[in-house]
Parts: sequence; structure tokens; C-alpha cells
Amino acid sequence: MLSAAALLVVCGIASQAAHAAESAICYNCPPEWADWGTQLKAIAHDTGVQVPQDNKNSGQALAQLVAEQGNPVADVVYYGVSFGIQAAGAGVIADYKPARWDEVPAGMKDPDGKWVALHSGTLGFMVNVDALGGAPLPTSWDDLLKPEYKGMVGYLDPSSAFVGYVTAVAVNQAKGGSLQDFTPALNWFKKLQANQPIVPKQTAYARLISGEIPILLDYDFNAYRAKYKDHANVAFVIPQEGTVTVPYVISLVKNAPHAANGRKVIDYVLSDKGQAIWANAYLRPVRPSAISAEAKAKFLPDSDYARATTVNYQQMADVQKAFSARYLSEIR
Repeated sequence: MLSAAALLVVCGIASQAAHAAESAICYNCPPEWADWGTQLKAIAHDTGVQVPQDNKNSGQALAQLVAEQGNPVADVVYYGVSFGIQAAGAGVIADYKPARWDEVPAGMKDPDGKWVALHSGTLGFMVNVDALGGAPLPTSWDDLLKPEYKGMVGYLDPSSAFVGYVTAVAVNQAKGGSLQDFTPALNWFKKLQANQPIVPKQTAYARLISGEIPILLDYDFNAYRAKYKDHANVAFVIPQEGTVTVPYVISLVKNAPHAANGRKVIDYVLSDKGQAIWANAYLRPVRPSAISAEAKAKFLPDSDYARATTVNYQQMADVQKAFSARYLSEIR
């Protein structure tokens, strides 16, 4: 018969094992981005699955999956759509068609279930008005090249972070380029270097709020969150020349160590509750019925969003590596 002390040890080990069984590792779910903080708490509360926060960006998450494919650590991964397409090509994610699959539009999911969109964002200028130092609110891509914005403009690294790559696609389209020719975007980035831009690799939300980065090229949902939740004097601008809208997607990792819990996470973020959390964080949920009239009223008018277009996401994924190589060789 085991002693009381031994029983405590056995029970402790069993408790640890049970806890581990009710966890899931998600790559690239930072709490300050797209209100993953609220989403992770809701997942834990409603499903019992604990998901630790993770501050990778999309490119870092994919690189880690490829490096670990012989012995996977993550169960699910969240990233921009072009990285989801690349991950499918790399063979590091599994097929999974979650609950509500039929309610997701065809263009917003991989036909085999290798990735499914959760929400979309529109790229524009997130501006801390108080940090402009009296400069006017910029309204166009060309405005950001003006000397009065020197040291004020930030964008995430386009060779690594998905939002950075979306920035490149957006300015390229606006300046007359195409997914086959990024020369207009690269020329714009070269001109912007004269204004000494700030180029972080991870989400820079806090740096925008503090005023360290007065103008951040980012998504509408982060700007609305800053304005309505954090009560910062932040404006969101959809540039006059145009921009793009892109989805963010989630995948089940191939040979995931906690695959059943990973499936629960994916089911949850597509559920009514999960989609409502995205909508209340000012994202456009992939299931439009989840957005309330109150949330929609906080977006810019539809007339502004008319300047935002979609692109061929498969082509966008196919040319991403070539763009990254050009950016690193020409801009750095």
C-alpha cells in the first residue's frame, strides 16, 4: 500500500497529465493582436482547453513548423492566408473541416480543410493623432513620403510578418503594380527610407499607443480597438489610392501532440461565440452573421471601404518568397 506522501505524488503526476491533456499550443496568437487575449480566455472558460499566448509572427510560425515537422510542438497555427497556403505546400498541416465549415465562403477555406479563414482585415494607416506634432492627418500613400512625417512611419517587416507583406501588396496595387511585378512597391519603400521608417518584426500596437510610432501601417481592427477600447486619440485612414483586404486563417498542425484539443480550438473560434469575439474586436468575421449593428457602426463608412479590394490569395502566396528576397536585397 502506498504511503500518504506517495499517494500525493501519484495524484500530482496524474493531475499534471490531465492538465497537459487539456492544453493546446497555438503558434502566433499574441494577446495584443486581434484581441487574441479575450479569445484565449474564452476558449479556456468554455472548453477547458488552455492555450498559452505566443508572440511569433506569421513567417516565424511557419518556419518553426517546418523546423519541427519531425517532432511537432504546436497543435494549431494562426497566420495570414498566404502563409496558410505555403504551409499546405510544405506538408506541415493536417486536413480538418471544423463545425460551421459549410457557412464559410468557398474562397475563404482550403477545399481539403488545410486552412480556414477566421476573419479579415483592411490595411491602412493607424494614426496616433496626438503624436503627429501638428502635422496633418495623412490621407494617401504619397503623403507618407513627405518630409513632415520623417521618423513617424512604422510598418512591420515585409519579409517576415504577414501584415508587412500585405502592406507591400497594398501599396504595389495602389501604385499600378501587380502580383507579377513588385517594382512600384519597392520604389515606394526606397523613397520612404529617406523618412527613416521604424520597421519592427512583431506587432507594434503598444508602440503606436505610446506615440513612439505615430503612424503604423496596420489593419482597421487594431485602429478601432485603440480608439474604442483603449480610448486613444487614434484615427484609421484608408488611403486615397486604394488598399487591400485579406483574411487570417487557422490550421491544425500535422501530427499535432494534442490534436483533439486543437480541433476544439478551431471549432470554437468559428462558433457563434468565437466569431462574436472577433466582431467585438472590430474584425470582420468570416461568418458575417456574427457582427452586430453596434460593432459595424464603429467602422468607417462603406464608401471608404470601396477603396479596398481583394487579390488572388493563391498568387499572393506563390510570389511571396520572391518578393521577400527582392525586399531584403533592395531595401536593406
